[in-house]
Amino acid sequence: MAVAAPHPAAIEAASEAIAAGGNAIDAALAAAAMLTVVYPHQCAIGGDLVALVRRPGLGVTAVVSVGASPADVDVDALAREDRMPKQGAQTVTVPGVVAGWRALDGLGSRLGLGAPLRGAARRAADGFAVSAGLARAIAIRTDELLADEGMRGVFGMGDGGLAVEGDRIVQPALAATLEQLAVDPDAMYSGSIGASIAARLRALGGAHAEADFAAHDAELLDPVEASTGGVRWWVAPPPTQGVVLLGILPEALGDDVAELVAAVHDAALVRQSQLGDPRGGPIDIDAMLAPRSREQQGSLPRAGRALGDTVAVTAADSDGTVVTLIQSVYQLFGSGILDPATGVVLHNRGSAFSTDPAHPGRIGPGLRPPHTLLPVIAETDELVLGLGCQGGSAQPWILAQVVAELLDSSADPTTTLGRSRFVIGARDLGYEVMTLVAEPGLPAAEAAARGRDLPVVTTEGLIDDAGHVQAVRLHADGRLDAASDPRADGRALVFDTL
Repeated sequence: MAVAAPHPAAIEAASEAIAAGGNAIDAALAAAAMLTVVYPHQCAIGGDLVALVRRPGLGVTAVVSVGASPADVDVDALAREDRMPKQGAQTVTVPGVVAGWRALDGLGSRLGLGAPLRGAARRAADGFAVSAGLARAIAIRTDELLADEGMRGVFGMGDGGLAVEGDRIVQPALAATLEQLAVDPDAMYSGSIGASIAARLRALGGAHAEADFAAHDAELLDPVEASTGGVRWWVAPPPTQGVVLLGILPEALGDDVAELVAAVHDAALVRQSQLGDPRGGPIDIDAMLAPRSREQQGSLPRAGRALGDTVAVTAADSDGTVVTLIQSVYQLFGSGILDPATGVVLHNRGSAFSTDPAHPGRIGPGLRPPHTLLPVIAETDELVLGLGCQGGSAQPWILAQVVAELLDSSADPTTTLGRSRFVIGARDLGYEVMTLVAEPGLPAAEAAARGRDLPVVTTEGLIDDAGHVQAVRLHADGRLDAASDPRADGRALVFDTL
């Protein structure tokens, strides 16, 4: 078994699941549950989940558990605003993580949900040391954390300050919630947990009702499939942005950096104008699959930065099972709201809606926002690759820069993930105009951007904006390997299950 995740505690949880007889799905679920405790700036049971699962003889299944806006959302009031709020109750859509776990469990786990949830509950009750990544996030979001009663209760240190690296965080309310979910996962949507969260959001100005939570369920869908460069690819369908990656694969698999930069720039503009929820009307998937054939100057519905929005967990077994699971709170600490009664950090996925009623990504009752989560499975004659990353709207560009090398069975995946990368974005990266942000040593990318009149920012070292990639590979000879991005706090291990 091979597993990669962005925190050592997640790998420990996966190891315990494997030792108990669990398979790749169990390992991924155990890691994912643990991450909601130890990585609350990037994921929580108050966020969303998208995953791909490849099962021997059964193909690839997409699990899409993306929550919708409340039925009573005041669309007219929001339409008078230039953009959605960055944080707060209006940005919270119904959380999908728990329903996503339940759907993954139904795809063939051996241990069930009880064991991983109880393990995560013990860690929440016993506490954990703040990692470097969490400490960075706390420092960035200090004002927002101090402004919320629930956040202060968890991350405050009693002297008016907040936790720093090495401090111990204990979450008794979250521990109790996880214990309750271990017995009854439905409590998130039709029980006391969902009711508490809905009441907290209403008290803070939201339109959420218990009925909105009860209406949510995860979807098991056929993924979008493509064959490019002699490789078979699978991504989740809209409202997630997987098709955006498919649209730039020809350039990603080539060796012309200028062409890749051009394709990324075009794809970013097309995505902004076309990505939305198919529930609200037709989505122009063809435009996103062929971004270089369109001239789009899409609106910019996102507000603020998408730094640190996500965790990816990847797992593979020699029997052919491959799981890539991504869950998130969107921006760091999501909405900035932690429900004190349940200990749940709530995401701000709704901030990605457009307030323009004509936009495909518009906000509306029961609609889901344009979504960044992008798990990928790729297959050649030599290997199967499971891939995912943190990185917000930049996830397609991040993955595009690593896939070609990772598909080379002789390449060392750890070395690949440690190479410098660039990203292109606007408000999602903290800029008002499209900008290329490059880690050191990428002169060709910087020159290509300047040739398209794109501003360029060069960093001093590796940065979180360039993504936290997690990868597993199952080789044709049965060998497994894995890698965890050095930008995160994680690890990748291959377990001997014989």
